Amino acid sequence: MSDLSASIAVFLIALPLSLGIALATGAPLQAGLVAAAAGGIVAGRFGGAPLQVSGASAGLTVVTAELIQRYGWRTTCAITVLAGLAQLALALLRTARSALMVSPAIVHGMLAGIGVTIVVAQLHIVLGGTPQSSAVANVRELPAQLADLHPGALAVSALTLAVLLAWPRLRGRAGRALRRIPAALAAVALATAAAALAGPGLPRVDLPSWSSHALAGLPEGPVLGIVTAVVAVTLVGSVESLLSAVATDKLIATERRTADRPPRASLNRELRGQGVANVVSGALGGLPVAGGAVRSITNVKSGALSRRSTVLHGVWVLLAAGLLVPVLDLIPLAALAALVLAVGVQMVSITHMRSVTRHREVLVYAVTMAAVVVLGVLAGVALGIGVAVAVALHRLARTRIVVEVRDGVHHVRARGQLTFLAVPRLSRELNQIPQEARVVVELDGSFMDHAAYEALQDWQEVQLAHGGTVEVTGRAGARVSGPGRAGRGGHHCCHPWTPWRNHCEHRTAPQAQPRPGAAKLASGLSAFQRDTAPLVRGELARLAREGQTPSQLFLTCADSRLVTSMITASGPGDLFTVRNVGNLVPLPGAESSDDSVAAAIEYAVDVLQVSSITVCGHSGCGAMQALLTTAPGTPATPLRRWLRHGLPSLERMGSRHHPWARISGRLPADPVEQLCLTNVVMQLEHLRAHESVARRLAEGTLELHGMYFHVGEAQAYLLTEGDEFFDSHVFTGVDQHAAFEGMALAQTPEAVRKPGAAARPEPAGEDSTTVENESIERRSALEEANA
Repeated sequence: MSDLSASIAVFLIALPLSLGIALATGAPLQAGLVAAAAGGIVAGRFGGAPLQVSGASAGLTVVTAELIQRYGWRTTCAITVLAGLAQLALALLRTARSALMVSPAIVHGMLAGIGVTIVVAQLHIVLGGTPQSSAVANVRELPAQLADLHPGALAVSALTLAVLLAWPRLRGRAGRALRRIPAALAAVALATAAAALAGPGLPRVDLPSWSSHALAGLPEGPVLGIVTAVVAVTLVGSVESLLSAVATDKLIATERRTADRPPRASLNRELRGQGVANVVSGALGGLPVAGGAVRSITNVKSGALSRRSTVLHGVWVLLAAGLLVPVLDLIPLAALAALVLAVGVQMVSITHMRSVTRHREVLVYAVTMAAVVVLGVLAGVALGIGVAVAVALHRLARTRIVVEVRDGVHHVRARGQLTFLAVPRLSRELNQIPQEARVVVELDGSFMDHAAYEALQDWQEVQLAHGGTVEVTGRAGARVSGPGRAGRGGHHCCHPWTPWRNHCEHRTAPQAQPRPGAAKLASGLSAFQRDTAPLVRGELARLAREGQTPSQLFLTCADSRLVTSMITASGPGDLFTVRNVGNLVPLPGAESSDDSVAAAIEYAVDVLQVSSITVCGHSGCGAMQALLTTAPGTPATPLRRWLRHGLPSLERMGSRHHPWARISGRLPADPVEQLCLTNVVMQLEHLRAHESVARRLAEGTLELHGMYFHVGEAQAYLLTEGDEFFDSHVFTGVDQHAAFEGMALAQTPEAVRKPGAAARPEPAGEDSTTVENESIERRSALEEANA
């Protein structure tokens, strides 16, 4: 029933929108209905995004209109078929992900340029006239059109736009009932009723007989022009569909619980489905097909559960095309033009503008948008890509190299990324320094490519050979291993471009005195204000205005080696983090005078409405070592009083009634590691005892995750649970390369299971008796050690 009701809601939007897009392109109006039916039935059945709805594409309006004017309708249909075949070929080559490599500024600029072109064209119909052949001509003729208004068309258009704007804002019980009718359908229906009362003077929809419907013919025109047209339709349609599929996935993840979500979109399959739909639509005389955000959002918000809603919407369009022709012929063209005009305005998104401004890509956005309006979609996108490449090269090349002499020491400061583009300037400045001089080189960037590395290494070797001294420092002024030293007994752990390099200063410069804490702190703050603050100021300003809405409560140890933002690839506003000694969660009522952890849990769960809580332990935890080694009768210091909340973990590990946690199929290396793992499991049990957590778990709106970070291996593990005695808690490893490159918990659902899910199978050749006996032997050894 959910799919049925959702399909009807999408159909009621798709019907007028398809007619409006056909009107905007200058195609036969039936072509919009053919595209809607093909997009719903064919793309819905064979596509890879279950809840995405495809049909006549607003993003292809400008391209299609130009093709119809240049080659005629039948050749345009043939181009649509060829574009569909091209999409099938790209899907077979598995290139769908490559479309997402295009800069968002280019995509947003392309959509904005198409939106502007649609708006200036539809304005002529809204005012009662006829659009011109190009956006520039439409703008040029607009003053003359304003001087020759058609009051009836203008009134119908104004009514349509007013209803579109006001319908979602209706209040009260009656308003809630009316809002169930799609705003587009309500606007077109009311405009049609008003036009019928006004009389027969307004141009209306004219659907000719299907017996005279034009199908695709052989392409006629210059080969280069046809190929360019196919590339344009393929590029725009594919990018629009794939981006819409990704956006639909994000909307589903935001709107629904994990259990109610359909499978994530398979982009190559979605591209294949779009290709088949375009072949069918073009062969049957329909417009090019692409995934649409408006219809997809309606499908998701209407409660659709599977692809059946998309297919059914196509069936309803097909039935309407055959049975509702007399009703469709009553719709005034001005109402459809106003509907498409509103879609064009929405394509020029303020949100997109803010995004590109925040990422300093306004130039790419503006150039792409202007070029699409003036030169067309394909030329506009090509120009936008060129500008994006130029901006990227400019940023890479914008490296400031300053040389100062203070107290006889030459200080060379390189601000920015050291790439091959900066090598000439770097070499010129370095070679002007006397070869016997004392030099301090401060690398104030986070990246150095091979060319810059070798240039700095070669200069350093020459400088040292002539009796000079070279000291390579980071932002805070601490010495780091210079280029080439790792191979001569230096240390491999840090390189000049490593962001956290300064932690090795005690190894690389044993003769240097430690910097005072206040000086080091002030230097770090200065570096933040100079280099990082300009990059994050916009995002932090947004968070300051909108408040925090983190998705996770992350409870971990206060150990300085755990950098939560690094191992979870998170940023400001992503995690609500609680750190304490031993990542402990006191049981309710056991907190004594310290309610801070319980208060944080209550605030995160009830106020911030986080969707998951993660307890993260780590290897070599000092708190767990203290629990294992503390002798009875030790004085009750504040630390000892706090660690008593970890005693249940110690008891659980020593008990024969609880299984031992394992790491990817192996037993822990020593008692400390076993206690660290058991402590994660125990703190998850403590979490379930908190009232707010228990309530959200019962509602199914909260998930608990266990995590273990092995510091020495830079390896993260996620907890799975099952029913088998000897394997009920398994920490499964995340790819080691990804451990520091970025591990987002929300993006690894296959590694996180809810309690009660099936556990990972035991390694081949290891039976339950062997594992159980081994566990008992290790427990006995532990008990003897603690006796």
